[in-house]
Amino acid sequence: MVEIRHPLVQHKLGLMRKRDTSTSEFRSLLAEISMLLAYEVTHDLPTHEVAAETPVASTTIRLLDGKKIVLVSILRAGGPRRALP
Repeated sequence: MVEIRHPLVQHKLGLMRKRDTSTSEFRSLLAEISMLLAYEVTHDLPTHEVAAETPVASTTIRLLDGKKIVLVSILRAGGPRRALP
């Protein structure tokens, strides 16, 4: 388990926890946190160099290795609510 202590994530979590945060604002904050977390957890993905042409000159770019990836954010508070038995 990794604890994300980034100030932007902490700020948005704080706003989500406030009693007066509307449902639409909560969902918007949840989407923003999901993007920030995706950025954080993918910082070590392997890459490789590829030659490319730009409008100015030839250069080398970095692309992700391997197949396409899918990231799924699972934050239970953002899911649909069900009545407990």
